[in-house]
Amino acid sequence: MHHLSIDLETYSSVPIKLAGAQKYIASDDFAILLFAYSLDGGPVEVIDIACGEVLPSWIHQALISPEYIKHAYNASFEWGCLSKYFGALPPGQWRCTRMHGLYCGYPASLESIGPALGLPEDKRKDSVGKALIRYFCVPCAPTKANGGRTRNYPQHDPEKWQLFKEYNRQDVVTEMEVERRLSAFPVPDWIQRQWETDLLINARGVAVDTDLVQGALAVGAEENTELLEEARRISGLDNPNSIKQLIRWLNSASADDEEEITSLSKDNVSSLLGRESNSPEVRRILEIRQELGKTSTKKYNALETCVCADGRVRGLLQYYKANRTGRWAGALVQVQNLPRTYLEALPVARDLVKTRQRAALRLVYGSVSDTLSQLIRTAFVAAPGNVLIDADFSAIEARVIAWLAQEEWKLEVFRTHGKIYEASASQMFGVPIEKIVKGNPEYALRQRGKVAELALGYQGGVGAMRRMDTGHQLDELSDDEVQDIVTRWRQANSGIRELWYAMEAAALQVIENGGRARVECLTFAREYDPGQGIDCMTIQLPSGRKLYYISPKIGQNRWGEPSISYAGQEQGTKKWRRIETYGGKLTENVVQAIARDCLAYAIDNLEAAGLPIVFHVHDEVVIDARPWADEKTMLQQVCSLMRQPIPWAPGLPLNAEGWVGQYFKKD
Repeated sequence: MHHLSIDLETYSSVPIKLAGAQKYIASDDFAILLFAYSLDGGPVEVIDIACGEVLPSWIHQALISPEYIKHAYNASFEWGCLSKYFGALPPGQWRCTRMHGLYCGYPASLESIGPALGLPEDKRKDSVGKALIRYFCVPCAPTKANGGRTRNYPQHDPEKWQLFKEYNRQDVVTEMEVERRLSAFPVPDWIQRQWETDLLINARGVAVDTDLVQGALAVGAEENTELLEEARRISGLDNPNSIKQLIRWLNSASADDEEEITSLSKDNVSSLLGRESNSPEVRRILEIRQELGKTSTKKYNALETCVCADGRVRGLLQYYKANRTGRWAGALVQVQNLPRTYLEALPVARDLVKTRQRAALRLVYGSVSDTLSQLIRTAFVAAPGNVLIDADFSAIEARVIAWLAQEEWKLEVFRTHGKIYEASASQMFGVPIEKIVKGNPEYALRQRGKVAELALGYQGGVGAMRRMDTGHQLDELSDDEVQDIVTRWRQANSGIRELWYAMEAAALQVIENGGRARVECLTFAREYDPGQGIDCMTIQLPSGRKLYYISPKIGQNRWGEPSISYAGQEQGTKKWRRIETYGGKLTENVVQAIARDCLAYAIDNLEAAGLPIVFHVHDEVVIDARPWADEKTMLQQVCSLMRQPIPWAPGLPLNAEGWVGQYFKKD
């Protein structure tokens, strides 16, 4: 078996970050400029395709031969580029070093993983690359100085081109070094196969209703123009979209005894609208700001940018993007973060947008912006002659944590009626579940049970309850009263409470003493590769997959208790730094990771059954297929496959529900 490490430098007039790799590659002017490679770890060679060099015939054969494993840092890109010229290359022959790094808990980018792994300077990604990519890989603005050209070729700056070739060469050096450093912590074969399936799902894409998209953009533009003109008339401002100008005007127009406005964030505008002293002008300006602040058309703009010539958008999923848990993340349109659809008569709303009847939309639905925001989901549609089948795991995290903690009363709920919020309230407040039904005063307890279930599973407290109470049902309760709910929930869920403490104790044990520790079906271990100096704590899941915590340490928290920390990428800043964790957070990581593995198992079953998935969101799959029976039968078959018992999770009670339709929605 040979190993061929590859890195490509390419050109396309399509902006890859906005439109996605598939549309970028599909562009008529797409071209491979440089092809750098190393065979079996040997010296890196660069083939200068832009200057007329051609690939050796043995590389043609190697790209399709099972005797050559192809490696690349973001292998889905190289696979897509080369598939354009050689036909769809077998995904099973490719290995993604980026995915390997993510599996082991490292950052996604080649630029970031080098310092995190402690690579020496000569093995890191060359920092000059971004400027060279801007020069050779994207269109340039025509100027008098450059003769009006819209693209830079090698002959326009031979010195830069030589630097670019060295940059291309260095990327292969860095990729191979990353792979070598991580070789003691291999990716399991079944995780590799999931990457291959994900590659095909992303390449398959999903159909888009372009008429709806264009109608929404036109209606949204008209609405914004009208709202801005109204804001100008009321305020006299040249640019009422300017936050600074608007804050200044609002402060001057507000009552003297009102607190000074310093922010116009979404939450702050909602709060300001509640002031009784607002004049009609101030109130209307705030309402307009609220409408303009909606991001409905931004999603439509993203769809318009990334939809391919055949009316499908591709590359919506990022495999293994969430550090440690390995969950998928969204890309481009961000299907993981779309507004819900609460509108009644969705077909009517969609038709009004398609025919650009803005006045009718306002008359029927009130807020045009809110209506457009809710309809963005429905822009994803079935292919002609097909239907979408949507199936969603029911309360998957609650089921997994109950199974992991052996919380028997909760497992029995999931095996039977499934009314977890009512059952939780019954356990907490000692009220028979039969009384917690609509129409009875006890039904008010259901909301407290719901908030508690959503907020407290990972060692949350009063603050978590307040944050999760989006319906503001707990506003009238004091913190002591909310704490009473927290205490009751923990007493009713003693198995889950003990799980937090067992998780933290196991982590402390292996970090301090090495070796292994068991918590239920989980194995904690301290793993070390002395050759590369990589030290980590791992948690092996029942699926066999591991979660990695790099360079674990024990310190002391603000209460003087032992504190666990590890090196990781901070979610907000993307900086590599030390991150603290604790029993509840470790439990959250594990539960979400197991839920992710349940979804991956279901995806494999559905694909094997000939049910092509076009994308998935959290614990929900969306299938685009020819109808072969009535809708009820189709849905039953899909949900039955989702409920299949999982060999590595005996006794985990799974359930799934869904719908069949022509467009994506959220029931």
